[in-house]
Amino acid sequence: MLHSRITWLIPLAFTLVGFGSSVESATAQTSDNIYEFSIPYTVFTDIDTTFRPDLNILKVTDRGESPDALYGLTNFLSNAYAQAEFRGTTISSRFDADPAVFGLEGEILGDRFFGSSNELFTRSSGSFETDLVEGRIRGAGNLVVLGGTGLFENATGTVTFTQENSINQLDPTATAVGQATLNFSLRTPRTVPEPTATTTLIGIGVTGAGFLLRQRRLRSAGKS
Repeated sequence: MLHSRITWLIPLAFTLVGFGSSVESATAQTSDNIYEFSIPYTVFTDIDTTFRPDLNILKVTDRGESPDALYGLTNFLSNAYAQAEFRGTTISSRFDADPAVFGLEGEILGDRFFGSSNELFTRSSGSFETDLVEGRIRGAGNLVVLGGTGLFENATGTVTFTQENSINQLDPTATAVGQATLNFSLRTPRTVPEPTATTTLIGIGVTGAGFLLRQRRLRSAGKS
């Protein structure tokens, strides 16, 4: 009798193997991981006014440092194009990583946050105003998240920021040092492993074996 019950389980096992082979051993997405946090950075800004002076288009590079930044994002490097408009003692500028925004062909620039095994890649746009009397640059903008590594692999979302730099009035072309606050709103996919055909068969096998052993004990008890 025990042999016949085991024999009955064999075709079921082969059926499960055939079904499992047609299903990828992959992962199933559930709700996303959400990261909401802010980081203050000390920022060093360099402006290249020689890029396209005929169109008042320049390149802006920001380098940020924050030794205690969350998730190890202690540094960032940001590059964008900007077009300046002179208004008396102030200069209003809008910036974007895509040169097509200003009617130009060329490389689409971007940003990188780094410092540990976690990295984040973004692309920025926004505006800033330079006050030549006060010796200040004030700006704000948005960064579109394009992915990352570590915790931020396949990340999406946005980053907003405000920034203020001081101009060296003895040398306006020198690096302008300032402070920026960046507010991160990120999502990454959360995944859990799907059961494979192997784990399904193990579960069936354990259940079936337990059932057969129970039946065998009951029969033994009935004979005694």
